[in-house]
Amino acid sequence: MLKSQNLIKPTIAVLLLASLWGCASGPTQPVAPSDRQAISLQTATQAPAAYLAQAAKASNAQHRQRLMLLAAKAYLDDNQTTSAAEILNALQHEQRTDAELMAQYRYLQARVLEQQGQLGEALGQLQFQSQWQLPQWQWNDYHQMRARLYEKTKQPLLQAKELSFWSQYLPATAAQQQYQQIWRLLKPLPETQLEQQANHSSDALYRGWLQLAYLAKHYAVDPASLISHLSQWQRLNPSHPAALQLPQDLHRALNTKPYHPRQIAVLLPLSGPRAELAAPLRQGIIAAYLAEPDENVSINFYDTAKGADTAYQQALTQGSDFIIGPLLPNEVDKILALQPPKLPPQTPATAATAPMPAPQSLTAPPELFLNHTAKMVVDQDKYYFALSPTQESADAAQRMYQDGIERPLLLVSNDNIGRRMAESFNASWQSLTDEAAEVHYFAPDNMRDTVQTALGVSDSQHRIKQLRSVLGSQIKADFRSRRDIDAIYMICSNQALPLLKPYIDVNFSVFAEPVPIYTSSRARQHDNRQTVQELNNITISDIPWLLQHDGDSTVATLWPTWGSTQKRLYAMGFDALQLVNKLAQMRAFPGYQFSGRTGLISVDNDGVLNRQLQWGKYRHGVLRPQ
Repeated sequence: MLKSQNLIKPTIAVLLLASLWGCASGPTQPVAPSDRQAISLQTATQAPAAYLAQAAKASNAQHRQRLMLLAAKAYLDDNQTTSAAEILNALQHEQRTDAELMAQYRYLQARVLEQQGQLGEALGQLQFQSQWQLPQWQWNDYHQMRARLYEKTKQPLLQAKELSFWSQYLPATAAQQQYQQIWRLLKPLPETQLEQQANHSSDALYRGWLQLAYLAKHYAVDPASLISHLSQWQRLNPSHPAALQLPQDLHRALNTKPYHPRQIAVLLPLSGPRAELAAPLRQGIIAAYLAEPDENVSINFYDTAKGADTAYQQALTQGSDFIIGPLLPNEVDKILALQPPKLPPQTPATAATAPMPAPQSLTAPPELFLNHTAKMVVDQDKYYFALSPTQESADAAQRMYQDGIERPLLLVSNDNIGRRMAESFNASWQSLTDEAAEVHYFAPDNMRDTVQTALGVSDSQHRIKQLRSVLGSQIKADFRSRRDIDAIYMICSNQALPLLKPYIDVNFSVFAEPVPIYTSSRARQHDNRQTVQELNNITISDIPWLLQHDGDSTVATLWPTWGSTQKRLYAMGFDALQLVNKLAQMRAFPGYQFSGRTGLISVDNDGVLNRQLQWGKYRHGVLRPQ
């Protein structure tokens, strides 16, 4: 292998001279059909050196180019990128009138760029012209590679588009796998984005996927309307793969009955020390009802201050057919403990011998708990909704990954919430990258030291001190900070943020480019503009309602003393009521997301509501949505 690598440059030089001589001596002869069949570009079965030796003897330019392209392909298949690049560089200025040769040259150039980590450049190189008459295998390779590059660059819409093109060149079984992947990519996307792309797509197959994903989201809450629109879609797309066989989760959503309660019970601490916490939630639920009043639905509030079990029993006695709440984790545990677990499904054989179940004193209606709990029970009619800081940090990991961050550094307050948020971020980050994030915990009295250690400044200052002890104290030297991190995520309170951010600023050396800084809604500032001015360029997550409007004028008028915490609870109450008749479909169809005041909400298989938050950035002392 070493010998062949040493020979490559002289061999290429000889070939390049031969090609230049050929260009100067007159037009090249077209390759004969027999030669074209004999030298297929699809697979490189020989060693690179063998192809190069044959190319050196070839008299026909296209014949030589084919052999050199095969040599480059053989090198790439063996992960010898540099050798492949040298061959392609030697071919760069040669004339190519054959579409198959032009396409293969671009494809191999893109593979070199991909292996060098230049993904954007690879996509720019990999552009085939629609009028080219190419063999099926070449279009197959083209779309497969473009789909892979779009996946690596985190562009799901374009990835799905390439998969749709690619599926047309695959056998039925392989194409079916591509259909499932297309559906997985499209169903989490916002319906506005799907609708916009569908309106601008010229490809019928891909446009059909976009329209189907939009319909599934837009009408998921109303099965009757969804069935009607799906029938119309199928009439317009009779040969579409999804018209012949609907995606499984969409089929399941069509057969799921939505909740239509008549009496909704809300369990909250209406008196006692926790009443102040529950008050914004209660007002949000009332506001949501007044926004869309329904005389057929009644809402009744039950006080859990004297016992969540007592309030729950009272709600059932009075005929409640949907429960919202309770709020506190211990109250949620108490309600779950009241409900006997549902028996697993039995086969006819086991049912005949199984003992009769004990009579149940409580028949639990569907429930939307307003918190998470370690004793969570997974049941098809139980849902868990919380403004969870751990969910927020997991969402931050997703956002930073989408932003192309590769080496985040976490600066975390050393308290219970900070540790839990860091663990959640790390778990999400590892699921995306298979690598752990770097975490540094700080306390109020060692914030500066932690930042200097995390950024490598302490080590740099120590080296400068050692140099001065040897060479004299008059030696001038500036400290250096790390360059191997590309983002900082601060997990801290709003009191700590104005202290932590300046420490980061002053500990980035003049030799290092400042990196993007992210933080969570816990750190959001509501002080005067002068204070916030120091936080410019920080990217922060929060609920959309607060980022876009900072609440609304009615809330500000009625409750002028409310801060961000109360406003978030108000928005949570508003969303809780609006979600009631959507939850069953959201669980049956995981791609269905509700755009609420607290975020883009979805339901996972265990009934937990996940929220995708919005992001804003401080600019000129003002937090502006991104």
